[in-house]
Amino acid sequence: MTRLDTAPAPSRHERTFFGQPWALANLFGVELWERFSFYGMQGILLIYLYYTATQGGLGIDKATAASIVGAYGGLVYLSTVLGAWLSDRLLGAERVLFYSAAVVMAGHIALALVPGVVGVGIGLVLVALGSGGVKANATSLVGTLYAENDQRRDAGFSLFYLGINVGALMGPLLTGLLQKNLGFHYGFGLAAVGMAIGLTQYAFGRKNLPDAANDVPNPLPTNRRALAIAAGVAVVGVIVVLAVLGLLPADKLSTIVIVVSALAAVAYVVVILSSRKVDRVERQRVLAFIPLFIASAAFWSLYQQQFTVVTFYSDERLDRNLFGWEMPVSWVQSINPVFIILLSGVFAALWTRLGDRQPSTPIKFAAGTVIMGVAFLLFLPLAGGGPHSAPLLALIGILLVFTIAELLISPVGLSVTTKLAPNAFRTQMVALFFLSIALGTAASGTLAKYYSEDAEVVYFGVLGAIAIVLGLALAALTPMIRRLMNGVR
Repeated sequence: MTRLDTAPAPSRHERTFFGQPWALANLFGVELWERFSFYGMQGILLIYLYYTATQGGLGIDKATAASIVGAYGGLVYLSTVLGAWLSDRLLGAERVLFYSAAVVMAGHIALALVPGVVGVGIGLVLVALGSGGVKANATSLVGTLYAENDQRRDAGFSLFYLGINVGALMGPLLTGLLQKNLGFHYGFGLAAVGMAIGLTQYAFGRKNLPDAANDVPNPLPTNRRALAIAAGVAVVGVIVVLAVLGLLPADKLSTIVIVVSALAAVAYVVVILSSRKVDRVERQRVLAFIPLFIASAAFWSLYQQQFTVVTFYSDERLDRNLFGWEMPVSWVQSINPVFIILLSGVFAALWTRLGDRQPSTPIKFAAGTVIMGVAFLLFLPLAGGGPHSAPLLALIGILLVFTIAELLISPVGLSVTTKLAPNAFRTQMVALFFLSIALGTAASGTLAKYYSEDAEVVYFGVLGAIAIVLGLALAALTPMIRRLMNGVR
């Protein structure tokens, strides 16, 4: 029996949050405000890097700016490895979530108050490290609220995903307005305020989480803790030395994160599969996860271009005129969350209504990957136009297709990861899923270097076609994957 099997069955008189366990409300809230700060800052980050000094920016060339944004986004998900390890080996998921939220807030404060490249460096590192801890452990804590076969699970994760996107909607709208009217640092300051609200709300609701939230599934022996600390210090030291020697150039950062993420993913799989604490069924389920991991990385390499290529596109190619007023560039990043808010409840209700008749997870992943490829192909009719010639309604339609693909992969991926995870690697398995997002996000920064207005047909056409082929291949492998999943859908 796994830990998730011990989650209490729902009672007719149980206090619920839209039919879900009440503790989901607190996790919903902290994730909402963390995403408000995260996406609010990210909505103005790229343009802050490449806008000229007269526009309030740093004047970095676009390729390097995209690499920094891709590397930062990848580092957020790469740092889930650290957050998951601290949870599973030292502190438990609940404590790591609380401390990580405080680190996120400190990072936003640095971006708001420390000027220039120094503020960007300090702020992005702190936000990335803290966000990684929040993401891995908030997701893991949601998983503790349900028994393994609780039919509410996918619906609960979809509702949790709704909270993420309420924050993602509000953040770019408000920080974009402040950036446009007062300056970038006011926008960064609002992100810090949002995180402070989320941290305060979470502190008051921590007591409502189940006892499993404080479990340390695989405690690190006391005699090995000094070695772990020394290893951490050594890694930091190596990174500092490489940076001082100029071996971590900004225009290569996203590629470096791709390599590190891929190596970390391989190492994670090897460690989990070779562990004596993993039984035969758990090992087969981990093997079933590998093709889902690959499809997820491919999906996110396209989807996360909302923060690189789509931002360039919105700044230069999109007609942002609304009744004589030009809307901020960052507002485009609030379009996807609007659709998530509108459709996540629909998808949650659909999965709940279908129950055991709903498509299996591999089929959902395959469909999401194909649809993401189609979304890129939809840019082709708009190719070849001049500056600010692309209609806003056309981009809104494309981002609707982005959203449908996302809802077939992201909340479903979080859910299936908690179901396929070996008991001893519960949170770390969630981190492995986030490594697929780290790979894809960093790749979005590297791929953006090949985008230009003159190359739009080749760029969107080739990437869209590759995604469609990968999705069809996953669909063909579904029968084998389902056998390895041993009853998990």
